[in-house]
Amino acid sequence: MVYARQVFDVIPEPSVFIWNTMIKGYSNARMRMHCPRDGVYMYVAMLERNCKPDHYTFPFLFKGFTRDIALACGKELHGHVLKFGLDSNLYVQNALVNMYSSSGLVDMARGVFDMCYEMDAVTWNAMISGYNRVRRFDESMKLFEEMVGKGVLPTSVTFSLVLSACSKLKDLDNGKQVHRYLKESGTVPNLVLENALMDMYAACGEMSISLEIFENMKTRDVISWTTIVKGFANLGQIDSARKYFDGMSERDYVSWTAIIDGYIRVNRFKEALELFREMQTSKIRPDEFTVVSILTACAHLGAFELGEWIKTYIDKNKIKKDTFVGNALIDMYFKCGNVEKALMVFNELPQRDKFTWTAVIVGLAVNGHGEEALDMFSQMLKASITPDEVTCIGVLCACTHTGMVNKGRKFFASMISQHGIQPNVAHYGCMVDLLGRAGHLKEAYETILNMPVKPNSIVWGALLGACRVHKDAKLAEIAAKKILELEPENSAVYNLLCNIYATCNKWERLRETREMMSSRGIKKTPGCSLIEMNGTVHEFVAGDLSHPQSEEIYSHLEKITTDLKSVGYSPDTSEVFLDMGEEEKESAVYRHSEKLAIAFGLISSKPGVTIRVVKNLRMCVDCHGMAKLVSKVYNREVVVRDRTRFHHFRHGSCSCKDYW
Repeated sequence: MVYARQVFDVIPEPSVFIWNTMIKGYSNARMRMHCPRDGVYMYVAMLERNCKPDHYTFPFLFKGFTRDIALACGKELHGHVLKFGLDSNLYVQNALVNMYSSSGLVDMARGVFDMCYEMDAVTWNAMISGYNRVRRFDESMKLFEEMVGKGVLPTSVTFSLVLSACSKLKDLDNGKQVHRYLKESGTVPNLVLENALMDMYAACGEMSISLEIFENMKTRDVISWTTIVKGFANLGQIDSARKYFDGMSERDYVSWTAIIDGYIRVNRFKEALELFREMQTSKIRPDEFTVVSILTACAHLGAFELGEWIKTYIDKNKIKKDTFVGNALIDMYFKCGNVEKALMVFNELPQRDKFTWTAVIVGLAVNGHGEEALDMFSQMLKASITPDEVTCIGVLCACTHTGMVNKGRKFFASMISQHGIQPNVAHYGCMVDLLGRAGHLKEAYETILNMPVKPNSIVWGALLGACRVHKDAKLAEIAAKKILELEPENSAVYNLLCNIYATCNKWERLRETREMMSSRGIKKTPGCSLIEMNGTVHEFVAGDLSHPQSEEIYSHLEKITTDLKSVGYSPDTSEVFLDMGEEEKESAVYRHSEKLAIAFGLISSKPGVTIRVVKNLRMCVDCHGMAKLVSKVYNREVVVRDRTRFHHFRHGSCSCKDYW
C-alpha cells in the first residue's frame, strides 16, 4: 500500500476507478496495517477532490470496517449512500446489511434488509449471520424459513450459518430438516459445511451420525477433529474424547480447551491440570476460555499456587479479563480459602453481573464471614442487581455458618414477598441446616414435614448432621432411614449413624448397623485429602503408604503428635466407632488423611507459609483439634476445606468457632 500510495499521489486527476482501487487496497490491508481508518480517510479525500462515489465505493469501504469504525461512522456513511442515491443498488445494500450485522447493530441491519429493493442469497446470509452473532438463533431459523419460502436458493454459507444456529439451540429436528434440504438442493458439501453438520449432530448428542460424517470426509482440518473431541467431552465420554484428541496431528487452543474442559466436566481435575502443562509445553497460548477452565480445576483442587500463576499469566499476556474470567478468579480464590485476594479481584472488576455478586456472597459465607456476606447482599440490592435462587442459598449459608438463626428465618420468609423467588428444596435444606446446627432440632424436623416439595437426601442429611452435633440418636435414626429409602447404597449415612451411636454410647445399635453394612457389602468411604506443593497436587487417603515420602511423613507426624501432647493435646476418639482398644482408636485417628497432608505440608514448605488442604469428608473432632494446635505451636495458618465449609486455623483457634 505504501508503493501504491506513492504512485497514486502523482496522478493529477484520479478516476473513480482509481479511488475505489485505493479504498479496496486499504480495506484488504487493514489487518496487516493496523490502520482500519485509512480507507475512510481516502474516501474523505475523494469527496474533497470532487470525485463522486459509485456503487463499488461503499462495498469496498465497508468491507474494511472493524466494529469500532462501524459504530463510529457507519450511520453517517449510510447517510452518504442515501445522498448519492445508491441505496437501491444490490451490492451497496448487501454491504450495509453486512456492516451493521458484523458490528452487532442487528436491528439497524434488519431495517436496511426490510427496505431492500432486491435481495440475493448474500443479503439473506448477511442478515442470518448478524442474528447468529448476537445469539438470536431463533430469528436466524425464522429468516431461513422465510428465505426458502420466497424461493431464494440457499448457498453452502447459508446452510453453515443455519446449522450453526441449530447447534447452539440443540434443535435436532430442525437440524435434520436442514440436512435433508441440503441433500435435496444438490449443494456439494465442502469442508466448512461438513464441519457445521458434524457440530450440529455432536451438539445434539448424536455422536454416531457426527462420527459417520467425520469418517467419510475426504479432507479434515483441526476444526473437524476438535468437533469430535468436544462432542464426546460434552457427553461425559472423556476417554473417547481423549482417543481422538491424541490422534490429532495439529491442535490449536480450541482443541486443548475442549479436552481440558471435558476432564473438568467429569471431575478429573488433576488430569485437566496435567493437560494444561502439556499445552504450555506445546507453545499453544491459552485464551480466556482456557484460563476459566483451568481456574475451575484449581478451585476444585484447592491448587492456590497454580491459580496464582494463572492470574499472573492473565495479567502478563493481557488476556481479556472479562466478567467470566473475573468470576472464575473470584471463585478460585474463595475455594482456596484466600478471602482477601478474592475481594481484591471483585473490587477491581470494571463490570459485575449477578454471578459475580453471588460468587462473593457464597464465598464469604463458606469461609465463615457471615456478616460480610449479608453486607455484600445489601450492596448487591443497592446496585439494582436482582438476586436469583443461588444468591439466596448463599445468604442462607451465611446465616447457617455463623449461627444467625433469626436473620435466616427472616430472610427465608421474605424470599417470595421481596425477591419473587419461590423457595425450592435446596433453600429448605439450608433452613434445616440452619435450625439443626443451632440446636432447634424439633423445628428443623417440622420444617421438613411441612415442606411443599418432597425432601431429598440432602435435606434429610442436614438433619442427620445436626443430630450428630447435638447427640440425638432417635431423630438421627429417622433421618437416616429416610435417606436410605432414597439412596440405599449411601455409605456416608451408615458411617454418620455409627458415629452418632459411638458418641451416645449406644454400642448395641452401633454393632447392628455395622452388621447391616457388612451384609449389604457397603464399605466406608475413605477420607481423602489434597494439598498442593510447588504446583503439584498431592493426594492422601486415610492410612496412606503410597506417597514416595511416606516414611518421612509418618516420622514427622509422630514428632508433631509429641509436640502437641506437650501443650495439652489428647486424641479425641469419641467418633471412632470400631470395637477396639483405646490405643488402637488413637492409631485410627492418627492416620487420618488431613493429618498426613498437614504433616507433608510442614516438611515441604518454608516457615510461615500457609498450608491449604481440601478434604472430601467432614473433618472429625480430633483432626479439628489437632489443626488448631498446629497453627499455634508452629505459627502457621492452616486452611482446610471439608465437605461443608472452610476452616481457617490461626493462633490456636478456628474461624468456624467450633461450629461445623
